[in-house]
Amino acid sequence: MVGGYGLNRGRRVSRELRVGDALDFWKVADIKPNKRLLLLAQMKLPGKAWLEFVIEDNMLIQTAHFYPRGVLGRLYWYSTLIFHNLVFQDLAEKIVRQAELSS
Repeated sequence: MVGGYGLNRGRRVSRELRVGDALDFWKVADIKPNKRLLLLAQMKLPGKAWLEFVIEDNMLIQTAHFYPRGVLGRLYWYSTLIFHNLVFQDLAEKIVRQAELSS
């Protein structure tokens, strides 16, 4: 009712990303155009999570980074590892497919 972080969600420009922009439940932490995008997870997790995309030699490299907080963080990471592999692989394939259609 009085404002707060939730009102500032989203991107300032729809076809452009900048540091600080929200992208679903991620926040743009770093960006180097046509080279690297680093997203910080903005969800409650037993640790800190980043999703990194790097373009190298005309390839998209996607890496999930997770720094667990205690035993619960480690249990979370290992219990969701298979699910994350499936989701992230699908995500990378969709990004590449969309990029091919856009070029």
